[in-house]
Amino acid sequence: MEHDVNLRFRQQLLLIDEHLVAEDVAALKFLCTDLLPFRKLEGVKSALDIFQLLMVEEYLNEENTFLLAELLYRIKYHSLLNKLGYTKEKVQECLHEKGRVSPYRQLLYDLSENITSEMLKDIIFLLQSHLPKRQMTLSALELLLLLEKQGLLTENNVQMLEEVCMKVSPDLLEMVNCYKRAKVSLPQQENTLPVKEPSLSRSGGTRVFASPQKITRYKMDGPHRGFCLIINNVKFGTSLQERKGSCKDAEELERVFTWLGLDVRIYPDQTSWQIRELLRTWQRLPDHKDRDCFICCILSHGESGAIYGKDEELISIRTIMSHFTAKHCPQLAEKPKLFFIQACQGKAIQCPVYVEADARIPDLSCMQQSVSPSESIPEEADFLLGMATIDGYGIFRPCAASCSCWYHGVKIFCRFLQKLTKMWADVWTAGGQRSRCPNQRTP
Repeated sequence: MEHDVNLRFRQQLLLIDEHLVAEDVAALKFLCTDLLPFRKLEGVKSALDIFQLLMVEEYLNEENTFLLAELLYRIKYHSLLNKLGYTKEKVQECLHEKGRVSPYRQLLYDLSENITSEMLKDIIFLLQSHLPKRQMTLSALELLLLLEKQGLLTENNVQMLEEVCMKVSPDLLEMVNCYKRAKVSLPQQENTLPVKEPSLSRSGGTRVFASPQKITRYKMDGPHRGFCLIINNVKFGTSLQERKGSCKDAEELERVFTWLGLDVRIYPDQTSWQIRELLRTWQRLPDHKDRDCFICCILSHGESGAIYGKDEELISIRTIMSHFTAKHCPQLAEKPKLFFIQACQGKAIQCPVYVEADARIPDLSCMQQSVSPSESIPEEADFLLGMATIDGYGIFRPCAASCSCWYHGVKIFCRFLQKLTKMWADVWTAGGQRSRCPNQRTP
């Protein structure tokens, strides 16, 4: 009888092994780093090798399969849990009491899952002085293990990791700060750092209130941050001059909004008709449902309250924004919609500073509602409009050879966004206000 039980157990392990590919095996090895001797882990070639090591160390047997269930849960292979008699929900319930993977190890694994190939290149470049002189191809997990071997990364010291993430991605930085907050807030608790599960649906972008500060914050925990459109008009007809250097502005905006986790799309030299069609297309996009916000940047010439298309026809800024009100784009209701306009808005010069021409802030007064605020939201709520100048005035674009004639304000704006993101991360870390780890940021 005992032989039959052991045989069935090993058959279960064999079935699980057949579903796991090389990447899964590497993830399991990494998550077991604190449980198994590193020398033995180095010789692992398959999931069966890991299972055998866990059985030798008495972490796994036919009567206790929870550790294996936990490992499968943490690498998000939930479909295999039923082979061990578990469900995702049951594993979640038992983690606090039975979990063996530390929050620190889980943090490193989650980081590796969120580091893109481009981010990995940047991180390796930043850490070049700490890496072996010989050229070697490293995965994110291998890089993190290498830093641990050198003592540059430990459970109680993630400073280097924090500094690198600060330069590469605010999302990665938030994960590190989340770990630090949980460690400060719950020093006696172990294995309580939750696995970040992607949410495939969203019930609308409601606001979250941080009661200690009474600060209204938008939820930023959807599966995707959002879209950022950049309309960059450089060349026009005969009446308007070419906007030299505007492509550098667009590149700078693309860089910083990609860094902030948005999916950036650039549309060069659009006529007024093309802009309207473009806005209607994005207005109807169902993918907004799974996004946290929407951003639109327009770089062009313009007049008071309007911007020019490539065809030198005006389209009002209010018309542009109206495509994304709660009424016309319900998928973005109660989600932040940010518009940044760099476009000529008049001929006057602001004294004593010489400027070129940007835009006007249209009247976005909310429609009067006859129902209770708790039953609805204003149609034009959740908008922010950023302009490079005020109505009737212009902006000055320096044309020195060293600056390639492009507008310094865009670069300053992008630097400000990066510093603001870091500032909020520092505030929350220092305050130790949150013990859980929602992936939220104030836009």
